[in-house]
Amino acid sequence: GTQAAIASPPDGYTVLFSGSNNAISASLYKHLTFDFMRDTVPVAMFTEVPNLMVVANAMPVKTVQEFIDYCKANPGKIAFASAGNGTTVHMSAEYFKAMTKCDMLHVPYRGSALAMPDVISNKVQLIFDNLPTAAAQAKGGSVRALGVTSAKRWPSVPDIPAIAETVPGFEATVFYGMSAPKGTPPEIVATLNKAINEVLKDPKLVARFAEIGGVPQPMTPEEYGKHIAAETEKWRKVVEFAGVSVD
Repeated sequence: GTQAAIASPPDGYTVLFSGSNNAISASLYKHLTFDFMRDTVPVAMFTEVPNLMVVANAMPVKTVQEFIDYCKANPGKIAFASAGNGTTVHMSAEYFKAMTKCDMLHVPYRGSALAMPDVISNKVQLIFDNLPTAAAQAKGGSVRALGVTSAKRWPSVPDIPAIAETVPGFEATVFYGMSAPKGTPPEIVATLNKAINEVLKDPKLVARFAEIGGVPQPMTPEEYGKHIAAETEKWRKVVEFAGVSVD
């Protein structure tokens, strides 16, 4: 999809739904035929949503610190599930590993829907799943929520601590926005940005974002570009630490 958008005329009529996947893919794939940062221009950011760290109820931990202590006391005995190699669910856990030095085994699944039952049954001990799904499971008592991956507590789940409260600097949110092919005229980018930021004020859209655990993130094109660059660099370091590649 990204390649198709990049190859399209830069006239504002073909745009790209961009986000965390593009920031991760830049280093995850070793033989891409394009450079996302070079070949696109940022238009606007829509929203961001954190993941939620949940563990099996059978795990004898109730906080992020207790989990870290348990993991270090039982090296190599903890397995975490993901929605697949290179997904934000996977990379959030790898980032946690890098920052805490926890020794955990990655078990990829074909989507979170297949992974969650094995977390519930303690076949794997945890998952950093998308907030709406994980929060619903935690609220129902199937799993135990330990922390959100946002820098601070998240509005839709204010009672759940941010992992950063225990691991300073930890942040692994999923962002979504719009990019356009390189060469798209600045006046077209400005028009699109203005329209998007206006829509982000719509109470109905704000409410819909809240349902999926997101909050509006209006930005200028320049701000969105800086966000993409920072996220691309952050995930490059995590991919290198984890030694992950899907080629």
